[in-house]
Amino acid sequence: MLPRMLSVGAVTQPRGQSWRLGACGWRGAVSRRWRCLSATKQKNNGQGLEEDLGHCEPKTEPPSADKTVLEEKVKLEEQLRETMEKYKRALADTENLRQRSQKLVEEAKLYGIQGFCKDLLEVADILEKATQSVPKEEVSDSNPHLKSLYEGLVMTEVQIQKVFTKHGLLRLDPIGAKFDPYEHEALFHTPVEGKEPGTVALVSKVGYKLHGRTLRPALVGVVKGA
Repeated sequence: MLPRMLSVGAVTQPRGQSWRLGACGWRGAVSRRWRCLSATKQKNNGQGLEEDLGHCEPKTEPPSADKTVLEEKVKLEEQLRETMEKYKRALADTENLRQRSQKLVEEAKLYGIQGFCKDLLEVADILEKATQSVPKEEVSDSNPHLKSLYEGLVMTEVQIQKVFTKHGLLRLDPIGAKFDPYEHEALFHTPVEGKEPGTVALVSKVGYKLHGRTLRPALVGVVKGA
């Protein structure tokens, strides 16, 4: 039998030995598969560890796109701040302009008759001089024409002063008052006994104020110190 087996080139092995070789091959395959799985698991664990470490590392500068967005945000906030400041200044200027315009309108209403009042003051001065020029002893029943004329002048003067007061025009007769350069105009200074220096001793022409503003200063003589 041995020569026949050699002639066909076949090598035979005992049956028990063939089974043992198959079992060894199977164990080797399982061992190789296990090593491959272990290597893969270790690799995955290493990648997870690197990711965890990456999360724990301090953050670096944001990418260029995020940096551009932040810069644009800061720029827009600055523009918004400047726009709000300009808006507030514009509101303040508008309010100031409104107040000035309102004040001008009110002053125009109050002092719009200023020129007319100045012209009427001359009429009032003439009436005052006319009544003062009439001797009081001549105003009697023995002279009824003069008496009637005088009473008419006095009534006209009283009425015109009422009209002046109605429209805010007040008469200034500062005899004995302290001299005020905003309301009085000094024509002369003279010493007067029994008078305090700096007070008004004589009123040559009365003054007038329109709504608190001096329309015409009173022409006065001021007491001078000795």
